[in-house]
Amino acid sequence: MRTAIYLLLLLAVATVPGSIFPQRSVDPVRVRTFVENNPDLAPWLDRFLLFDVFSSPWFASIYLLLMISLVGCIIPRMGQHLRSIRAQPPRAPRRLTQLPASAEATVTGDGPTALAAARTALKAKGYRLRDAEDGDLRVTGEKGYLKETGNLLFHLALLGVIVAFAGGNLFGWRGEVIIQEGQSWTATAGTFDTLNLGPLAQQGDIPSFTVGLTELDVAFETRSEGAQFGQPRSFEGLATVELPGQETQQQQFAVNHPISVGGESIFLLGNGYAPIVTVRDADRKILFSDAVTFLPQDNNYASEGAIKVTGRDPGLGLVGGFLPTLRLDPELGMTSSFPGLVDPALALTAFEGDLFPDGRPQSVFTIATDQMTQVTDDGDPVAMLLRPGEYFELPDGTTVEFEGIIRWAGLLVRHDPGRVPALGFAIACVIGLAMMLGIKRRRIYIRVGPPTSTTTSAGTVVRVAGQPRGSDPGLQGVVDDVLFRITRSMGDRTKTPETHRRDKDTG
Repeated sequence: MRTAIYLLLLLAVATVPGSIFPQRSVDPVRVRTFVENNPDLAPWLDRFLLFDVFSSPWFASIYLLLMISLVGCIIPRMGQHLRSIRAQPPRAPRRLTQLPASAEATVTGDGPTALAAARTALKAKGYRLRDAEDGDLRVTGEKGYLKETGNLLFHLALLGVIVAFAGGNLFGWRGEVIIQEGQSWTATAGTFDTLNLGPLAQQGDIPSFTVGLTELDVAFETRSEGAQFGQPRSFEGLATVELPGQETQQQQFAVNHPISVGGESIFLLGNGYAPIVTVRDADRKILFSDAVTFLPQDNNYASEGAIKVTGRDPGLGLVGGFLPTLRLDPELGMTSSFPGLVDPALALTAFEGDLFPDGRPQSVFTIATDQMTQVTDDGDPVAMLLRPGEYFELPDGTTVEFEGIIRWAGLLVRHDPGRVPALGFAIACVIGLAMMLGIKRRRIYIRVGPPTSTTTSAGTVVRVAGQPRGSDPGLQGVVDDVLFRITRSMGDRTKTPETHRRDKDTG
């Protein structure tokens, strides 16, 4: 058990790097950015797999050692618990007053009658009794076996949770995709923006379905006072879901209410704005016209993005930011003061040249400008600030028009076969823990005999004592209650348990 506790603590410590450093399985873009910003530190972190903590061999080894430790703890205790259940409670010891809780009273009636009353009182309280033996005026009752059952249930369920998480990691997969309002997306391995398959998962395991984003509504706090200004208040959307051979369904979704598609869950992971931009050449021929996804960089949705116009020679790249509520700050420059569309503006600068040098793949949100030339006008770099409906003309007659804005939603599609089993085992863990903490393991010993030489009254002396397993502050009350039941069933009693205990305490 001590080994299991040490391994649990070690597992908790091992998760710390996964919380400090970005993880490739969660956000590969942040990992790439971290590597670019920390060229000296990042290779060392990557060497120790600190960007892949939860799939690293050293983390898995702690995981497996904990499982082995739990199995080695559970199996012997299960055998011991079964033997304890089958065995009879032990005989009552000779000196009951040496136990942690005890009481006695003198009752009218003979010993066998008092012993029968004692057995009846213990049975009424749910104690399992030792078999009666001829001539033996003592009885032992024991209860609380479910405490150890709960302990074993907790450890078995904990082991089940570990196995469920391992199964979910091995056979599960997760993918992320950005869908703009009015667009539809069909799930295949190649259509995800990012896709992470478990070690035993295959691309063929991804089901085929289509999701369309009909609308996405986001509400922000508009009260001017307090720190809550601009904080999001609701994220609600309407999506159409289509499975092969089934009718199209409409589903409402929100942050904690995912879309359900054939047993899979699609969560709303993020949202932002997509400015609609049209680029025309000097002859008014459309070179580019589309809604471009810009990624938020702060809580006020100041966003960055890039527009790549490949239908022009040389290629044209527009880089800049989208500001939902434009604010001109003397020190910070152009910023957004509110995440809602109060005064939207699009700030861009232009570059000419090869958009894809050497055919290297690159992010759709950035442009590699190291082999491009910035467009200038009379020697000054071109800088355009457009509001919806406005356009800007480049020196060669190319126009960039800001036509409008739509929203986009970042969706997370996750398949986790261990999710439901993990939930069931977690509930079993709670039940087992409640049984461990709420049930007391107790033994009650009762001896019946004639009065001692120091007792002046006639009758039969009933002595009751209790022995706990672990701490049990209420044991004395249980002993007193058992004795009260016995004396009550025997009729008039010469001395109550409370009076006797007070006489004993005061000498």
